[in-house]
Amino acid sequence: MTEQLNFKDVIATSPVIFAIGVAGDSGSGKTTFTRVIREIFGEGLTSTISLDDYHIYDRTQRRERNITPLSPQANDFDLLVKHLADLKQGKTIEKPVYNHTTGTIEPPVPFTPTKILILEGLHTFATPALRRLLDFTIFVDPADEVKASWKLARDMRRRGYAKEEVLREMEVREPDYRAYVAPQRGVADAIISIAFSRYGREKGDSDNIYAVTLLQEKQDRTIENISLTFDLFSMCSLSDRDFLLEFREQYLDGRRMGAITFDGELQYGVIHRLERTVEEQTGVHPVSMFAGRSYVNASDVIQLILSWRIINKRIYIAMRGDAEGE
Repeated sequence: MTEQLNFKDVIATSPVIFAIGVAGDSGSGKTTFTRVIREIFGEGLTSTISLDDYHIYDRTQRRERNITPLSPQANDFDLLVKHLADLKQGKTIEKPVYNHTTGTIEPPVPFTPTKILILEGLHTFATPALRRLLDFTIFVDPADEVKASWKLARDMRRRGYAKEEVLREMEVREPDYRAYVAPQRGVADAIISIAFSRYGREKGDSDNIYAVTLLQEKQDRTIENISLTFDLFSMCSLSDRDFLLEFREQYLDGRRMGAITFDGELQYGVIHRLERTVEEQTGVHPVSMFAGRSYVNASDVIQLILSWRIINKRIYIAMRGDAEGE
């Protein structure tokens, strides 16, 4: 029997720079949903660029011009496209740096791409030029009331703002969000929708439990013998806390999509079976993102499913490259 090749080795030796774009509002949880990819493949193969580094103006200059960071006028898309094109070719760039603590723009630093490159920001695939350079796109879309709760908690507890200041800033930013950021949802490969748990809004604050939905169009490319399966018997027999699993067809932004929703908590043993499936089908060992925990929540489950979708796309690229080389 032929030994399965570790997919990390496939990626490490491939000339392909696989670029993942994650878009959404500030504080929407963009980093959360690519965490498993980072942990599976490690720092040696994954790196991240924040699109905030491509702000043209510092915080003071934006106030003087009365524009928000969500406005395209406040961001250098041309430089971003040029840099992403260079990175996809494996070139080192001089990446700009935006300091969130001081709100100032600092001198650029050298940045060399890894084999998996993650771009996160407000406008990650806002233009056709950016979309052409990205291999997989994700839009993170928390419900308005969830996003408001998160932003109030972050800015009041961590940054010392008064509640009135936070609410006023949100009101100022909202028109630009609707005009320039939200339209990316209509072209994303995957959409992550986050709502308060059906088991109680307080579950979010106390236990980080939300109803999380992954929306995707039907895949036009499937990989034979590559699958991610659920053991419903184990889900039922191992569960001793409330949880919900739902699939429905949904029309969103003019697209027909499949929506899988998780809510509540599952015992870790259930998600470990999914981790084992990823191990078996990629040869990557170990995959144990949530080991040591008794329970996992909906965000954890969706992270793993989304990561498998991304890995599936990367496997397709590898297989297509092999076929073209024959």
